[in-house]
Formats: sequence, C-alpha cells, structure tokens
Amino acid sequence: MTTLPKCPSCSSEYTYEDGALYVCPECGNEWPQVEQQGGVSEIVVRDAFGNALQDGDSVTVIKDLKIKGSSSVVKVGTKVRNIRLVDGDHDIDCKIDGIGAMQLKSEYVKKA
Repeated sequence: MTTLPKCPSCSSEYTYEDGALYVCPECGNEWPQVEQQGGVSEIVVRDAFGNALQDGDSVTVIKDLKIKGSSSVVKVGTKVRNIRLVDGDHDIDCKIDGIGAMQLKSEYVKKA
C-alpha cells in the first residue's frame, strides 16, 4: 500500500490521487504530485543570425513574406517594433504598420 502525503493546507490524511494531482476531500485543496523543478522555463528564441530575441525588441524582415489569405506581401527591410515572443511554430507576435497583427517565424527576421 502506498502512503499518500498529508494535505499541506489542513494536514488531513484522507488525500487521494486525481490524475496528476493530489486532492484533499476535507478542504478541497489540490496540489501537483510532482514538485515543479526550478522556476519558470524561459523561451529562448533566436533570429536568423543567432541573436537572442526578447519581448519588446525591434526586428527587420530579411525575406519577402506572403500573407496567407491575402494578396499583400511583407517586404524585405520592413521594421517591426515591440515584438512579443510566444511558444509555437510562429514564435513572434507583432503588429506591422499598414498590415496589422500577425505572427512571424524568427528565422525570417534579424534583430535591429
């Protein structure tokens, strides 16, 4: 028989497992079974030349980019200010003047 930990909130010994959580039926407290390792993992995004990008940086587009669903194109040399890094395939959220909000891949920009 495995012994489950007591509730960290009310010290009840009647805890149970629910997926990846422990749950206390007396106070309703839930906590993860596995303790978090370290702090929050930082997203590391690099531009086409290997420079690390951060939120708020300015970048320059290094290739003509067709906009899906439109006949517009983001031209080479377009400067994009105040980028925001996100997790996913397109790792930069930004707003381009004259075009609007869009997502870019970091492999098509260089840090300004």
